Amino acid sequence: MAALGDSPTNIWLTPESLRVLAHPLRSRLLSQLRIGGPATATQLATALSTNTGATSYHLRKLESVGLVEDTGEGEGKRRLWRASTEAHSWYPSDFAGDEDSETALNWLSHDYARHFGEQYDKWLNVSMTWPAEWQDACGSSDSMVLVTSEQLREMRDEIHEVVARYRRVGQGNPRARRIAAYTFLYPLDLERPPATDSRS
Repeated sequence: MAALGDSPTNIWLTPESLRVLAHPLRSRLLSQLRIGGPATATQLATALSTNTGATSYHLRKLESVGLVEDTGEGEGKRRLWRASTEAHSWYPSDFAGDEDSETALNWLSHDYARHFGEQYDKWLNVSMTWPAEWQDACGSSDSMVLVTSEQLREMRDEIHEVVARYRRVGQGNPRARRIAAYTFLYPLDLERPPATDSRS
């Protein structure tokens, strides 16, 4: 999840768009377009080690729910695709009681966790080749906080605001590099789920 609400940089998932996105190739296609910029189905197929026919089909499925779009700049039948926004968001409660959507969300959440692990491993494998100041600035940390659900939402929203403020602060600076900023918030006391309580 990223910035909250629909905006030029963010789209809010609906049950339909969630179910379309919850697919191994579609999830990777959207990520590739966001990271690599506009590309044809052939270029995407090469990058993701799949075939052009399947790639074109799944791009059209993503287009049908507004997650990707044709730039209109392709030549002939070679459509040039781009992600329609930089991010997408959701609340799990948006899909409560919809078994198909809940199943799709469970798969997608696990897929994102796996994807994070894969990408962070790639960084760790090459990190020693980067300048020391970049190694020092990157990294990971973990902390424990004792909060109510309301306080956790406030903390999460503040983190999102900080990330949004820095989203393009390095634009135009040749020393700037794109950095992935992941946020995972989850309970440590998994065996003690709280009762539903409006007092949070």
